[in-house]
Amino acid sequence: MALLRTCAPGLPPRRRKTKVVATLGPSSSTPERIRELFMAGVDVFRLNFSHGSHADHGERLRIIRALEQEFGWPIAVMADLQGPKLRLATFRDGAISLRQGQKLRLDLSPEPGDETRVGMPHPEIFAALQPGADLLLDDGRVRLGVTACGPDFADTVVVTGTKLSDRKGVNVPGVVLPLSPLTPKDRADLAFALDQGVDWVALSFVQRPEDVSEARRLIDGRAALLSKMEKPQAIEHLELIVEMSDGVMVARGDLGVELPPEDVPAIQKRILREARSAGKPVIVATQMLESMVTAPAPTRAEASDVATAVYDGADAVMLSAETASGDYPVEAVLIMDRIAHRVESDPLYRTIMDSQHPNPRETSADAITAAASQVAKTVRAAAIVTYTTSGSTTLRASRERPKVPVLCLTSNIATARRLQLAYGVHSVHTRDIGSFSEMVQKAVRYAHASGLAQEGQRVVITAGVPFGVPGNTNILRIAWVERPSQGAAVQHASDALSPVAGAWSVIGSSGIA
Repeated sequence: MALLRTCAPGLPPRRRKTKVVATLGPSSSTPERIRELFMAGVDVFRLNFSHGSHADHGERLRIIRALEQEFGWPIAVMADLQGPKLRLATFRDGAISLRQGQKLRLDLSPEPGDETRVGMPHPEIFAALQPGADLLLDDGRVRLGVTACGPDFADTVVVTGTKLSDRKGVNVPGVVLPLSPLTPKDRADLAFALDQGVDWVALSFVQRPEDVSEARRLIDGRAALLSKMEKPQAIEHLELIVEMSDGVMVARGDLGVELPPEDVPAIQKRILREARSAGKPVIVATQMLESMVTAPAPTRAEASDVATAVYDGADAVMLSAETASGDYPVEAVLIMDRIAHRVESDPLYRTIMDSQHPNPRETSADAITAAASQVAKTVRAAAIVTYTTSGSTTLRASRERPKVPVLCLTSNIATARRLQLAYGVHSVHTRDIGSFSEMVQKAVRYAHASGLAQEGQRVVITAGVPFGVPGNTNILRIAWVERPSQGAAVQHASDALSPVAGAWSVIGSSGIA
């Protein structure tokens, strides 16, 4: 692929470090609307494979890549796989009324149901049930208690709920189901998404570390893997799942169905802490500005919910129906942007970030990266610049949650796009760098061209030498940004990404290796 140009004029600067993920759908599929969303502040576009055809998603991705070329700004695209959907069958009259204590049998029969029985075409659920287990139907609106069960039936009693209609969803809290998170539909969707060149794959219905292993084998390095934490069983293996994933999502919708509502906030914070400690991007998702599906402004409680995720140090916050099918998709992005920026401007925010700072691991790479954040604060640098191939150097810098932006230089377009999900990262796709002095020159030029540093300011630079060795961060450099005289030789005229005419000088450069 051709190199992306340096950011073209006209793109509003991202004033915040917390990223915004927006879902595309019927309300946001035209080139004009996707462009509006991008200009409003979207960093990552989500393609929800629970809805829409391959042709729909392919066209949306084509539009996004055209925007990327126009603005010279890497854009991340996430394919969110549907996962297993457990549902009841149908009723003879479309719905039934329920009362507490009523008996209802679930079985494998395809016959339409009534007030006494209904089909549930999932033998794997019957295989995992035990007397005393609960079944949650219709997103928890109906709760059934299992009194007896076998390989093809479950006798239940209604605990709560007044109505049940066709094909409502089924959740089985506290039970590990013998199901792969990848259905035949998911495998077909995954193959399509990878062929189209998506940057992240979100895996639904993760229950065990083995689920992550299966998906990673199929993805085979063609995209980054993000595990959705929506099953309570996954929380029992949280540390290992985070370690095996490239990122995680706090999917509070399904998580909130199978857990008491009062448990979800604490689990959200636990997932955020674990992901940040591991240096893995983490998204907080579901119902963040839900009222904006039909209203032009959020409730104060929703604004507080978004702000809490930002205060907790999330890499990104996500909009679902708000942008996919809502009446005010652009307004939702703008408000999300404003909330994140306001929180990050609060002195309390920096206090929280510093107080919850994870300890660096006992490696030279982590030591250098932690030092870079401290040096940037001490010398009041405008930015931290990283050069990376795999992304590990930049993710380390992001993990520190520095006060200044992290400018990532990489010759790998896939890395540039994936890192757009990470906290505080601005990615630039550049040519390979052959020497350390060339890297410093580029760092200075791009920091200025991206609007992150002005003449007379300093930047802190980290990289791994020799270049191209993943995880080999071993250099820290401080450089001043200063424009030389117009007669100076153009050192990198052959670089198609050169953002300015004339060479940029590095003065007062110092560093450790």
